[in-house]
Amino acid sequence: MSNNKLAIFLIIIAMFFGTLMLSFLKLAQEDINVYTAGFLRFFFGLLIILPYIIKTNFSVFKTTHFKKHLYRSILNLPAMLLYFSTLVMLPIEKVTAISFVVPLIVTILAVFFLGERIYIYRTLALILGFSGMLIILRPGFVDTSIGVYMALFSSLLWSIVIIITKKISKDDSSITILAYQSLFMSIFCFIVVLFFWQTPSVKTIIYLILSALSGTVLHLTLNHAYKLVDVSMTQPYSFLNLVFASIIGYFVFSETPDLYTWIGASVIFIGIFIISYREMKLDKEIIRKRIDIKS
Repeated sequence: MSNNKLAIFLIIIAMFFGTLMLSFLKLAQEDINVYTAGFLRFFFGLLIILPYIIKTNFSVFKTTHFKKHLYRSILNLPAMLLYFSTLVMLPIEKVTAISFVVPLIVTILAVFFLGERIYIYRTLALILGFSGMLIILRPGFVDTSIGVYMALFSSLLWSIVIIITKKISKDDSSITILAYQSLFMSIFCFIVVLFFWQTPSVKTIIYLILSALSGTVLHLTLNHAYKLVDVSMTQPYSFLNLVFASIIGYFVFSETPDLYTWIGASVIFIGIFIISYREMKLDKEIIRKRIDIKS
């Protein structure tokens, strides 16, 4: 199997398990608050990878970016709490649709923090993404709930986390990034949950274990897909999140996405596709020029 085909397979698996993770968290939060759910999700996630950490004699924690891992988790904490909270306030497919702005925000941040140039295609994609958000939210026509603002702010914080992750990933492996995330998030969430602890039922614990397992598969498959091909190639497949979320939302939570959510998400997807297509084309042109120079 070629790298491209394997990456496509992995990204589809990642999108599916990412939606499963959110679904199990949504079910868990019918019984406990977001602070307890957030802590147990990352604590169980840490327990899942603990055998590997011990097997490597903790060498997985070797890094030259300790502070960046710390800052990444500090930002990830409010991003996670806000995002998980929106699962209680909004239909799961709407939360997923709003999160489609993340690649677009990352594009803007990459210009300032990674020194990347923004081309006309990226500008067009950003305009489409903003338009898609307006279609979904319809400000002035539909009352915008606090959950929408929380999802948007969470997307902004997560975009910053992605920028930090890109810098770290140049030297650290995906499992190292995951290990630090699980460790720091477990510690931070534990401090918070001391003030808001709610004892979960056995059924809720099972949901949280499944959520942690799904989250682990999500991050490992996603990170490996990024290693095989350009990140831009994988972005269009993030639209599958909305498909999976709508199916699960309909059958599990009796949620029916409205027409505006689908139209807006489609417009955002077009913007992401434009960025992805153009970036892949630019990459091919750069490779072709290098070959010409060598020949």
